[in-house]
Amino acid sequence: MRHRRPALHDFFGLTLKPPTIQQPTMHILHLIHRLDIGGLETVVAQLVNRLPVERFRHSVVSLTELTAFQNRFHHPHVTFHALHKQPGKDLLVWVRYWRLLRRLQPDLVHACNLATLEAAIPTRLAGVKRFVHAEHGRDSHDPDGTSPKYLLWRRFMTPWVDRFIPVSGELETWMQTTVSIPRPKILRIGNGVLLPDQPRDWMNRDPDHPFTIGFVGRLWPIKDPMNLVRAFHRLRQMAPDIPVRLLFVGDGPERATLELLIEQWHLHESIRMVGWQTDVAHHLRQLDLFVLPSKAEGTPLTLLEAMAMGVPVVATRVGGVADLVVEGVTGRLVPPNDPQALAAAMLGYLLDPATASLHGAAGRERVAAHFSLENTIAAYERLFLQLLVTKNQGS
Repeated sequence: MRHRRPALHDFFGLTLKPPTIQQPTMHILHLIHRLDIGGLETVVAQLVNRLPVERFRHSVVSLTELTAFQNRFHHPHVTFHALHKQPGKDLLVWVRYWRLLRRLQPDLVHACNLATLEAAIPTRLAGVKRFVHAEHGRDSHDPDGTSPKYLLWRRFMTPWVDRFIPVSGELETWMQTTVSIPRPKILRIGNGVLLPDQPRDWMNRDPDHPFTIGFVGRLWPIKDPMNLVRAFHRLRQMAPDIPVRLLFVGDGPERATLELLIEQWHLHESIRMVGWQTDVAHHLRQLDLFVLPSKAEGTPLTLLEAMAMGVPVVATRVGGVADLVVEGVTGRLVPPNDPQALAAAMLGYLLDPATASLHGAAGRERVAAHFSLENTIAAYERLFLQLLVTKNQGS
């Protein structure tokens, strides 16, 4: 005789119901220009992956296109949407955006950088009551933030935005003094990174191995990789007998020009360009020095990741970089567009690897103390909850 399997209510005379899986109660829509490899996009992925799964669900909307970068999102409640914006002014993209909002009905829109700022108006027209705008760095056409056209545009859009989120102290000051955004509308949230379990191993560094300098990021004009190649060329002239090599991890529109210059100066044997890599940490761990030669920055994640790995840094004193690097303690700061100064700073570490080791360790300690990813996620969570509570209260 086949025995009946006991029903849940058979135990202790209680009626037990299977657990129900509830959908998260808060829907955040993240709006960016293009979902591709980059620091801004990494921050969005970190937010989606690490905000409490039981509380938040997400939509990620790209004004232009999606790429394989979406595979880095692991949240169980996230959807992706591309609006296929055409180059230049494409007013119809905002019609498509408005229709998407009407369908998705998010509670809050989190938009990033200047290209998404005008989304604040169709967001309100679609009935979404909360809009925050994060500034991760200024537009490449206006690296110093003084363009009258862009300043006027930001001021015009300010009433439609609940909070502006600068990622650095420099951007925060610029928003208040140059853009004239009211102070209560500004909330600074710096970027943060995870501390790797296996940092750069300075104790077992092979003294006969070439001193390795590295750059990680997009090869585009605002990052100024040409400045680094010029500086490296001068470094080779200043120390011709010391083995040294330069590693570029990343890709972008400047790559072809860089390769021509490398060939012209016969640097192809000492400069490697490996393109985008899935395991960036592996390459950072091989470096003796990380260099960031940018013309403008917000709070660069790659710089923080290098410091977290225990690698000293040389960077241009732009944007929020000075908030991260302590001169003479965790690295060196030099003026932008100055390959001679950049070469001299690199030479100091090339001639003194012991100091490179000390500065690398100090940089790792600084990241652990002040730039943790946990603090960044917690700050965004507090902001989102605060705005959503006031929305539900009708303010």
